[in-house]
Amino acid sequence: MSEAALQPVFVNDAKHRVKTLEELRDLAAHAHLLQTLVQRDITVRYKRSFIGFFWTMLNPLLLMIILTIVFAHIFKFEGIQHYAVYFLSEYLVFGFFTQTTVQSMTSLAWNGGMMKKVRVPKSIFAISTTLSGLVNLCLAYIPLFAIMIFQGAPIKATVLFLPVAFLIIGAFTLGVSFFLSALAVYFEDVSHMYQVATLGLMYMTPIIFPISIIPQKYLWVIRINPLTHLFKLARDPVYLGQLPAAHVLQASIVSALIALVVGWFVFHRMSRNFYHYL
Repeated sequence: MSEAALQPVFVNDAKHRVKTLEELRDLAAHAHLLQTLVQRDITVRYKRSFIGFFWTMLNPLLLMIILTIVFAHIFKFEGIQHYAVYFLSEYLVFGFFTQTTVQSMTSLAWNGGMMKKVRVPKSIFAISTTLSGLVNLCLAYIPLFAIMIFQGAPIKATVLFLPVAFLIIGAFTLGVSFFLSALAVYFEDVSHMYQVATLGLMYMTPIIFPISIIPQKYLWVIRINPLTHLFKLARDPVYLGQLPAAHVLQASIVSALIALVVGWFVFHRMSRNFYHYL
């Protein structure tokens, strides 16, 4: 056998246009690669880290301390006890959402060279980033439960609803990741603009403050924000010790499905011309 026959054959897979069903079959065929990418993301995040996943909590804990001093002791919000639990039960989910969507945009660009050489489903990078983010989110709730025990906040059986909440929030995040990562391939400024926009998004979502302090004429801004309902799926079982209301669950599921369908559709259509930009 000649040496030429032994050389691997590379193709510009970015030019290969696939249909939706073909993309789904590719994802199933590359399940092992997906597992490897998730493990890589988690390993790289905590490599050479002495305290491991507790670094995930460092920024939320520092922000929690500042906000607890400001809003729990200086400017007190009426009706809120254990402000640290109130804040972290949503901020951890917000951190998952923002970090995952930002990393999905960069991961697609970083792996552009791979997609030009070998057959890899383009959507696998957003999916792996979302899955590794969900693992980190689950780990981040361990210190939160420790804080609840330290503060004497009750941990009720309703926390068993969190996997369902994380699944719905993860589906919504994946849809947004599909949409943003496709745009970021065409327009590099999207990533920078989005990271600035996330600061405003945090203040449009009742994470730091209760919705009761919002003037009536501005309530519509908070209520049309899908994150308002989605994040309640994680806060209510932890902070209130109760399952989310039916309308909150329904609104969250609808938002997640719409985001996933629209995000996938935009990603799939725009991915046909990725090879011009990667």
